[in-house]
Amino acid sequence: MKTIEDYIMTIPDYPEPGIMFRDITTVVQDPDGLKLAIDRMEEQLQGIDFDIVVGAESRGFVFGMPLAYNMHKGFVMVRKKGKLPRETVEQSYELEYGTATIEMHKDSIKPGQKVLIVDDLIATGGTVEAIIKMVESLGGKVVHLSFLLELQGLNGRERLKGYDISSVVSYPGK
Repeated sequence: MKTIEDYIMTIPDYPEPGIMFRDITTVVQDPDGLKLAIDRMEEQLQGIDFDIVVGAESRGFVFGMPLAYNMHKGFVMVRKKGKLPRETVEQSYELEYGTATIEMHKDSIKPGQKVLIVDDLIATGGTVEAIIKMVESLGGKVVHLSFLLELQGLNGRERLKGYDISSVVSYPGK
């Protein structure tokens, strides 16, 4: 039986020398790989009490939506600034070369809701930290962070210390 690691393609020196890029497109394009990824992420959520799933554009949608569907929960989209049609809250965060701003609808999280945040990858933790700030500003309680991959060398887990985190696959380095 294959593991998630068997479906992940590693591309050396992309986007720059010394980086081992972990390509998940090879996971989701294969029906068995996609099913295995969602099943493994869902298994890690057993026993966690949450009301709603929040996912960041776009890979957080890829993994968060099927988890929300399977577990009969609603799904909240976090998008790049300017893509949502109603009143939003926004949060800016640092990128390697500059900043980015993400938004979510202001009415998407109700005070007291228990929130699961899903993304494909935890690297530096910057995107998820921005999502956490928005969720908490709306009165939500982040109860778990769920990822398919973790790049340990970028210290995202340390940045998000104090939050419950799971990842299906963890790689040392960047």
